[in-house]
Amino acid sequence: MSRRCGLLAWALLGFLRLGEAQKTEAPACCSPIVPRDEWRALQSECTQRLSLPLHYVVVSHTAGSSCNTPASCQQQTQNVQSYHVKTLRWCDVGYNFLIGEDGLVYEGRGWNFTGAHADRSWNTMSISISFMGNYMDRVPPPRALRAAQGLVACGVAQGALKSNYVVKGHRDVQRTLSPGDQLYKLIQNWPHYPSH
Repeated sequence: MSRRCGLLAWALLGFLRLGEAQKTEAPACCSPIVPRDEWRALQSECTQRLSLPLHYVVVSHTAGSSCNTPASCQQQTQNVQSYHVKTLRWCDVGYNFLIGEDGLVYEGRGWNFTGAHADRSWNTMSISISFMGNYMDRVPPPRALRAAQGLVACGVAQGALKSNYVVKGHRDVQRTLSPGDQLYKLIQNWPHYPSH
């Protein structure tokens, strides 16, 4: 194990001990995910489980406010969940994971529960990663992009995603402007985005 991977594993172990909400151990090189209890999520009412490993990752943006500190991103994650639960009457926040401009990953429905990010068929065969903010005219900062790519690698390492997974933009699977013009252009250069 490399020194960097060892340090990440040590930090992750300490993080998991602090946040007992995460009951499954992540592989040593997975970055920590901010668990639901740390961002003070409402209790999920979702029951439909995913059949892992999945073949697709759908990348979207929330099209709302961005955040760049842990405190502002925790608040923004709460705002997104509140809108999805209280206004749209969904069982939880619609995304499996949310990415803040602070470079952290926030657990939404997580690896095991079906998201509400597209139509029913895509929801059951994909993990959704939503960048918090509007990326029509700009891209997320490098630390947010690294967090998303690290999350996907972690999904493969955990067996939640197939090693030959395919990245799709939200607009590839549903009629929408998400994930925003600039983020959409950027993810088309990711290794698992299909060439046209």
